[in-house]
Amino acid sequence: MIFTIEDRLSDSPFVERIWRAQSERTGSFSSIAMSGWDMVVSRYRDKTYMTVRGPETRATLLPVTIVGTEFFGIRFKVGTVMPHLPASSLVDEDVNLPDASSKSFWLNGSAWQFPTYDNADTFLDRLVHHDLLVRDPVVETGLQGQLKDVSIRTARRHFLRTTGLSQSTIRQIERARYATVLLREGNSILDVVYEAGYYDQPQLTRSLKYYIGQTPTQIMQKNGPQQLSLLYKTEPLR
Repeated sequence: MIFTIEDRLSDSPFVERIWRAQSERTGSFSSIAMSGWDMVVSRYRDKTYMTVRGPETRATLLPVTIVGTEFFGIRFKVGTVMPHLPASSLVDEDVNLPDASSKSFWLNGSAWQFPTYDNADTFLDRLVHHDLLVRDPVVETGLQGQLKDVSIRTARRHFLRTTGLSQSTIRQIERARYATVLLREGNSILDVVYEAGYYDQPQLTRSLKYYIGQTPTQIMQKNGPQQLSLLYKTEPLR
């Protein structure tokens, strides 16, 4: 394993997962597609960085060249917005927030202490208190299939402005991640085609190669050509 990875749920309604990882050896791993966005703290020796990573529209093969780097991240739910730094401006991109000191970073004109895996919920409460995290209700209800009194055109604008992705792309990414979990749990390829809602096995294979970076067979082996980035059990979007 290139990384040891641990994750947990959060009490915050804005957050999908809180996670941490450490690089154990050099190599390459597949950073799989994600429809949400992350705030990531990385530490190596005496240097700490805060990075905001936007949604990823496809799997990307990334090299790991340094051993011992520690990472801690907050994965936000689709529809969560940081108004002054929206995810729509960071699709397939990331940005390092400037340091305020060795223990803090600048965010929206104020110095914030670097959070940790253990105090992340307190950090999140402060962000919400200062109106630095909000939810787009149109995106939230749209993902649940409960849009009312909103035109299709208006909903599309909300999705693109809030997430940088179309509702269709979000569903494809989440379906591929769901299918990957099913395969890792030992379900057969044909069962996954049916359960995840693919037309046939070739469509499943194309989707997983694009969004996950591996074929269904490689995923089932669990020790495929590259380790996968953060993956956890989710329910499919319908």
